[in-house]
Amino acid sequence: MAVKMRLTRLGDKKSPFYRIVVVDSRKARDGQYVDLIGTYDPLSEPATVKIDAEKAKKWIGNGVQPTDKVRALLVKEGIMEPKKFCVRKPKQAPPAPKAKAEGDNQEVKAE
Repeated sequence: MAVKMRLTRLGDKKSPFYRIVVVDSRKARDGQYVDLIGTYDPLSEPATVKIDAEKAKKWIGNGVQPTDKVRALLVKEGIMEPKKFCVRKPKQAPPAPKAKAEGDNQEVKAE
């Protein structure tokens, strides 16, 4: 069973309120969930995030994959570390073949 930590939407039209839940990835967005981790209110100023850190760490330790937005909220709350990206060095172009001098390629005319 593929389990994810994601947001489920509540609230009226144009006034969203979200729950942060652990759910089977095959279930509907607002369907039945396994565990409630916290809440997120994007309309309050500043946005309100309440997360049960123990539950979140337990589920992440069990292999739950958070969605991008939930990962950002967990990082903001200090529960997870941000993703580390590998910085690749740009490849250098292979050296260009050396041009031959004009006199090297000409045939000597016999007179």
